[in-house]
Amino acid sequence: MNTFYYEVVSIDGDYANLKRTDVESEELKLVARALLPAEITEGTKLKYELMQYEILP
Repeated sequence: MNTFYYEVVSIDGDYANLKRTDVESEELKLVARALLPAEITEGTKLKYELMQYEILP
């Protein structure tokens, strides 16, 4: 089971750009907002596990 950690870098309409925070990478991942928790804002930290995104405290 893989777990990945992200930060919301920007929100553009129905999509959000996520940046991995658990590894050194400048690549952004474009994700449909429908797959993300509704409460996200820029700077929100997320955990991705078992095909689900969860907001971290």
